[in-house]
Parts: sequence; C-alpha cells; structure tokens
Amino acid sequence: MTKDIDEAKAVSRRSFLRRSGTIAGGAAASTLLAAPAVLAQSPLVLKMQTSWPASDIWQTMAQQYVERVEAMSGERIKIDLLPAGAVVGAFQVMDGVSDGLIDIAHSVSAYWYGKNKAASLFGTGPVFGGDPTNMLSWFYQGGGRELYRELTQDNMGLDVVGLLAFPMPAQPFGWFKNPIDGVEDISGMKYRTVGLAADLLQSMGMSVAQLPGGEIVPAMERGVIDAFEFNNPSSDLRFGAADVAKNYYLGSYHQASEAFEFLFSRSMMEDLEPDLRAILEHGVEAVSTYNTAFALDNYSADLIKLRDEGGVTIHRTPESILSAQLDAWSEMIGTLESDPFIKKVLDSQREWVKRTTYYELMNKPNYTLAYEHFFPGELKL
Repeated sequence: MTKDIDEAKAVSRRSFLRRSGTIAGGAAASTLLAAPAVLAQSPLVLKMQTSWPASDIWQTMAQQYVERVEAMSGERIKIDLLPAGAVVGAFQVMDGVSDGLIDIAHSVSAYWYGKNKAASLFGTGPVFGGDPTNMLSWFYQGGGRELYRELTQDNMGLDVVGLLAFPMPAQPFGWFKNPIDGVEDISGMKYRTVGLAADLLQSMGMSVAQLPGGEIVPAMERGVIDAFEFNNPSSDLRFGAADVAKNYYLGSYHQASEAFEFLFSRSMMEDLEPDLRAILEHGVEAVSTYNTAFALDNYSADLIKLRDEGGVTIHRTPESILSAQLDAWSEMIGTLESDPFIKKVLDSQREWVKRTTYYELMNKPNYTLAYEHFFPGELKL
C-alpha cells in the first residue's frame, strides 16, 4: 500500500512538472489565460524530514526555510515538514533522500560520517583558525561546494544535491556533573558527540557514544553516558540538559565550525522548472541569514535562563583542554590524510583559512576589550 502511495505521488509530481511546462509555453500565446491557469494548478508537494525532534529549536529553524520557499514560489511548492523518525531515523536522512523516500532533508553532515569520514570535513572537521562564517564562505567561495559534490555524487554515487547554511556558533564542550580543570578530569568519561569529534575525544581518553539529540538525556539518566554535548543553549534547555548536569562548558575546538546541511534529491531537482529549483536553492541562502539572527537571539536568552533559572554554572572550557584538542587534531590529520580525497579537502581548507583568516584577524578589533569597557565585570573570565 505504501509503495502504491509513493508511486502515485511520484506520478503526481511528474504530472505537475509537465503541466507547468505546458502552462509556461502557453503564456507566450496568451497572458490573459496563463495567470488563471497557473492559479488553478495543484502545488508541488515535497516531503522534507529533519534530524531533530519536533520540539527542538532546529525544527523551528527548518520551518523557517519552508515558509520562505512557499512564499517565494507563490504556493506553487508546498513542503510537508517532518521530524526525525517520521520516515527514516535521524542519522539515515542521507539514504532517505538518495533512495527517494524523502525529497529534502535538514541535518548536519557529521550524522553520516559513518559512511565516509570525509563527510565530517563539511561541518565537524579540524579547526585551522577560521570561524564558522569563514568555513561556510569556504563552501561557497573556496571550492567546498564542488568538493562536496565530488564526494557525494562521484565517489559515493548518491542521488543528492547538498547545500550548507547557517554558520553555527562554536559548540559548547558540554554538560558535566562536576567541574573539570584539565584533560585528566575527562579521561575515562563516557561522552556523547558525533563525527570526527568522536575520534578526536576518543584519542584524548574519553569513551564516546554517538547518539541523536532526542536520546541524550535518557542516556545520561541511565548512566550510559557521564557527560555530553549537543550544540547550543536553546536545544539543551528544551530537552532538559539542566536536569541531569549543572556545569556547562562553552567554547571548544571539537566542533567549532558546523552548518546545517540541506539535502535534495538530485532526480527531483533535475525534473523541476528552473525557477522552482532556483527558489529551493536560494531559499537556503535566505534562511541562513534569518537562522543566524534567530539563533543569536534565542541562544543568548536561553543561556541566561539556564544560568539564572536553571541553577547552571557557566564555564569557559579550560585552556589546557583546548590546547590538548588542537594537539589531538594535528595528530589525527596525519592519519586522515592517508585518504587522498580527505587530503584534497584539507589542503583546500588550509589554503582558504590561511589567506582569509589572516585578513580577518588583522582587521578585527578586540571585541572583548570593548565589551568589558561598556559592561565591566559581566564576563567574570
């Protein structure tokens, strides 16, 4: 029965595209008839699944993409937005899109690094000094998009088109039951993270479990893990992180330059009229700007709630741990680069960061100095 429904939807989509083409051609003959005819057509309905629980702030941020696409298309495209697990598991959205079970996915590339470790380089890779905006710029201006296409389409044979959006603030090192001062305090801990960050922290003596966001707090409650990170204060607040730990460490190199990954069925995209495809693609750029502002507003407000209402102590990650992370990245890079494609990506990133971050760091004033001037004592560093 499900197969019949899916086939019917596929036929419906192709029919819509054929009708759209006919209408577009007819418009040249009679604009008077074309406008009512377009309005009469049923919208193209696309199925989009995320890797997030329905209650997570990232599901809201995915909805912001849906709203922009539907508005820009004049309702010619409608998107059925679904949470993790509705069709496939949180970590299986890449396969879901490539196999045609869903048309679009909203996720992060680290979630499919088990298929190919190079996936993590597009979101959870080594930190050469570029911040998240710098690394997202590498994707669009430094050759990253073509390398991503080469990985997914040429090397792995996947039927996907991938785009990145929203330069995420560096992820907190996470939630700990007791304060930590150095690497010796985290050695032996059972810890949740994903992507190459899992390999990194494993090499630093932690025992790492890769879990979707919705499974983290239950795992902490059962003692499956001792500490964890997910991504940001808003998500952490929503899924009850403060109920299982009270020490929150911000600012870490384990995942310092991630972005949302939008996955599209390549077959579907190739069947679309050029204007509709452009709306889906450029909608990613549009929502990236809005997501950034929305996240800054919510993440900052929710961090204060965690501190003032949740009884959470906010820490900066100790310098000794940050230094150990950089040393661990350096050692890991040597191993990773035995893979020619991974070396190709890392060479591209290093070349980009060396040039662009030199400009940024030389040009950027000390914002901490300005903040402390106008808000003395607030940071308490």
